[in-house]
Amino acid sequence: MSGAACPSVDSVSRFLRSFKVGDIPVTGASDYIPGPFEPMMAFMSMVTRRGRDGKVWGASQKITIEQAIRCYTVNGAFASFDERETGTITAGKLADLVVLGQDPTKVQPDTLINVPVEKTMVGGKFVYEA
Repeated sequence: MSGAACPSVDSVSRFLRSFKVGDIPVTGASDYIPGPFEPMMAFMSMVTRRGRDGKVWGASQKITIEQAIRCYTVNGAFASFDERETGTITAGKLADLVVLGQDPTKVQPDTLINVPVEKTMVGGKFVYEA
């Protein structure tokens, strides 16, 4: 497939806000080919459009932290056809969630990377505790 028919991940990621405005469900990811990419860095980059090095990528495509959380929860479940089992904290769904050390909606966007993950629950069982 040619580059014109299949745009790079970098060029697609620049249109985050535009996709949301167009009502296209956007998901997040923490798999990053060049190296380690912490999930909280992903939130920070969606909200600030800044990389770890401070470089801004598509400043007009910033979204709110609430929208970024939705990308990783509801939209992620939708994209994997799992919305009946995951994506929201609802009776009858799998309990897959994280407990954060701070409320990400209350911190400065540039500090989201520093919000600690205290616990991770998968299928109703804690699998990680800081």
